[in-house]
Amino acid sequence: MTNHDIDSGRRRFLVVSAGAGAGLTLGMVLAGCEREAPPAEEQAQAGPGKAGGKVVAESRFAPNAFVRIGGDNSVTVIAKHLEMGQGTYTGLATLVAEELDAAWSQVRVEAAPADPERYNNLFWGRTQGTGGSTSMANSWEQMRKAGATARAMLVAAAAQAWDVAEDQIEVSEGVLRHAGSQRQASFGELAENAARQPVPEDVMLKDPHEYRLIGARLPRKDSKAKTDGSARFTQDVQLPEMLTALVAHPPRFGAKVKRFDAGKARQVDGVAQVVQIPTGVAVLARDFWSAKKGRDALAIEWDESGAFRQGSAEIFARYSELARQPGSVARDEGDSDGTLQGAARRIEAEMHFPYLAHAAMEPMNCVVQRTAQGVEIWNGDQYQTPDQHAVAGVFGIEPQQVKIHMLYAGGSFGRRANPQSDYVVEAAQIAKASGGQRPVKLVWTREDDMRAGYYRPLYLHRLEAALDENGNPIAWRQRIVGQSIAAGTAFEGMLVKDGVDVTSVEGAANLPYAIPNLRVELHTTELPVPVQWWRSVGSTHTAFAVETFIDRLAAEAGRDPLAFRQALLREQPRHLGVLNLAAEKAGWDRPLGQGRGRGIAVHESFNSYVAQVAEVSVHPDNSFSVDRVVIAIDCGLAVNPDIVRAQMEGGMGYGLSAALASEISLEDGRVVQGNFDTYRVLRIDQMPAVEVHILPSSQPPTGVGEPATPVIAPAVANALRAATGRDFDRLPLSLSA
Repeated sequence: MTNHDIDSGRRRFLVVSAGAGAGLTLGMVLAGCEREAPPAEEQAQAGPGKAGGKVVAESRFAPNAFVRIGGDNSVTVIAKHLEMGQGTYTGLATLVAEELDAAWSQVRVEAAPADPERYNNLFWGRTQGTGGSTSMANSWEQMRKAGATARAMLVAAAAQAWDVAEDQIEVSEGVLRHAGSQRQASFGELAENAARQPVPEDVMLKDPHEYRLIGARLPRKDSKAKTDGSARFTQDVQLPEMLTALVAHPPRFGAKVKRFDAGKARQVDGVAQVVQIPTGVAVLARDFWSAKKGRDALAIEWDESGAFRQGSAEIFARYSELARQPGSVARDEGDSDGTLQGAARRIEAEMHFPYLAHAAMEPMNCVVQRTAQGVEIWNGDQYQTPDQHAVAGVFGIEPQQVKIHMLYAGGSFGRRANPQSDYVVEAAQIAKASGGQRPVKLVWTREDDMRAGYYRPLYLHRLEAALDENGNPIAWRQRIVGQSIAAGTAFEGMLVKDGVDVTSVEGAANLPYAIPNLRVELHTTELPVPVQWWRSVGSTHTAFAVETFIDRLAAEAGRDPLAFRQALLREQPRHLGVLNLAAEKAGWDRPLGQGRGRGIAVHESFNSYVAQVAEVSVHPDNSFSVDRVVIAIDCGLAVNPDIVRAQMEGGMGYGLSAALASEISLEDGRVVQGNFDTYRVLRIDQMPAVEVHILPSSQPPTGVGEPATPVIAPAVANALRAATGRDFDRLPLSLSA
């Protein structure tokens, strides 16, 4: 792919290489005048092979895998990324509509099928999936090219029909016009003729100053359906003769079923089958409540001979010992060990981070049905290609025989992109064990999700630093201890280098502060507690460790925390940009009253830069509240500023839950928490007043779904430090610890 300037300067000229990979080309060219497939959610309601009795608009023009234009003047954008609340459908549609010059009102969005040849994540190779805050970044050029291609073919059709030059035709709000002849036509009117035009190899993309939709506040494409109840989630799927399944999982990790008695369970009205699968015992019934009562009636004896029986306190004690020993080197510059040994001013800290659940509002669920062609799946699928391969392995079929209907998901925070495809495989195993004659809907309760799911790993950090006589940091050594989320997955070869899981040290190994002697080490532990990525991945713990320790160094040096950071970030303009903006908007130099504190933190993740200032109040009963948070974000060009603000607010709130209350703890190998009464998340009365400020940028867009999450905990801890003079070395935060 190469860029060329054209004489007019109005658009950038892109040449699409015929030999490029499928992810970089415009996708498969579809024949014109074909029938449009119903959206996945409609198929879910109607069942396989039916369109729910709904008249489907004819798709007369499908120039590539991402755009369809119907004779009814509808523009359908096919979204390859899951919509789980983060605004992906709206963002992807904006990119297409901008270059197509469509009216926003005529644009609709449909979920793409599972097909890595056409719908792969360009950052992941031949894999379709959503994660790592990559949806806009990897689609930025691809979706605009899709829209520009459709526009070029519509213009060619109009020029041919009107016998005029293409450069005399203007396109705006879904209408093509020729001023000289005063002719005009809608997209729908030209769709059939446009489908006969050759697909251009060369398309022009707009210059940023021409953007009409990109950068504008547009209404979300999923809001109406989620407001009126027509949006379809997995729980809404109803297929003929479908059974609902619940699984009894072992009470400890590593335990297995020794024997079970299903006699009483089968006596429960509505229970159809009880089957054993590798992860436990499944009860299948006509509805959820019958399956729940049937599961409660099971008598299971567990083989716990190989079960894990440690508690969180024991794990932390072991980690603390490891942190005092050298580990695998993630970064090494200068002589941190020698400088620390000879330093007169040395600061140390040990920080603890518990296991965390993803706690998405919609617990794990999945519908599976055997068909003559293979298998069909309905769910909010975040990880299509690995899920296809995993389910194919269960049934002994080819991955392409696994058809996935992608529905909306009620949150995920990484959970639905499980590296083992755990709950999807579990649903497939139940369908297989039950005979495969009837579709199966697997439903996990909140307790299942908390106690049998996958977690953000428990981590411990040990930090040491030295200051010179002027209070400048001259050495930094950080040792991180925790489980690897990449080990044993398809990503291990890419993410684990020389014994270092890069996701465990991100945010620390790329420390932006100018410290001449710097060393970061990692101890990767092996425990049977299942772990995986959690919103903002390694930054969930490294940002807290780094940013609270920086405040300690500033205090030791007798310096203002903001000024201390500014001096160390002179060569980091994007860090400085958000840091200065957040401080300015928060009124950093404005004094607060007695018992109040203001803290600041800055962090880069997913190629975006976020700074946050938190204001807290400490109360006489030894509690505290977070009153105000000011956020500054540099995420490149903001495709939809309103969604960026929403993600900053939501991501901050998600991180604030972990800062204030959330924790998965183990006792004798059992998970203590089970629901939101014990696994506490942010309540509405705890949400602070929030301001979001977006730095203007002409850079390509970067991630916004995750970068706000890791910054809030250190900002709050630093604010508490300012109010109390105390150090905080563990999450969740507590004044009574």
